[in-house]
Amino acid sequence: MEITAAKVKDLRDRTGIGMMECKDALKESGGDIEKAIIVLRKKGHARAQKKMSRETSEGVIGSYIHTNSKLGVLVEVNCESDFVAKTDDFQNLVKNIAMHIAASSPRYVSSEEIPEEVIEQEKEIIREQFKDSPKPKEIIDKIVEGKLSKFFQEVCLMNQPYIRDDKLSVQDLITALIAKIGENIKVNKFARFEIGDS
Repeated sequence: MEITAAKVKDLRDRTGIGMMECKDALKESGGDIEKAIIVLRKKGHARAQKKMSRETSEGVIGSYIHTNSKLGVLVEVNCESDFVAKTDDFQNLVKNIAMHIAASSPRYVSSEEIPEEVIEQEKEIIREQFKDSPKPKEIIDKIVEGKLSKFFQEVCLMNQPYIRDDKLSVQDLITALIAKIGENIKVNKFARFEIGDS
């Protein structure tokens, strides 16, 4: 299949990734744009992983106030440069993360933030549910790990399915922008306020 300049441009417009990488992805996917996006995401994810250890000392504090003024969010999202912090892509990401926090009510940024005693308590609750089960210990341990992973999806921002596309986690959303702009991005902290919520 012929890879036209228009197709390459369309893919570049949709992903923000360089022309040559877009052309290569289209070749690899037989000219199918949707498959090419997946190819780029896989390659971008690998590239983004390398950038995730870099220092983030710039960024913005974003906010979201729900229309009834009874729910609000402040979130600090960091990046590597002031230039990136001012871009529309970054500003939109911050706004979307603030709205996600308002809607999904996470308790932690990531699982690394959860106190060990909370994780142990959760494991204990899960194990207690299987105390009379005839299942072998190894199977119960796997069930505990699976349920713990579900618990992280509920309480950790990075693990939660993104409210606008539940095929992506919030981490996937951030990773895609890291791959696009070439800078590390981190959610540092957030606060969610709701009238009547103690």
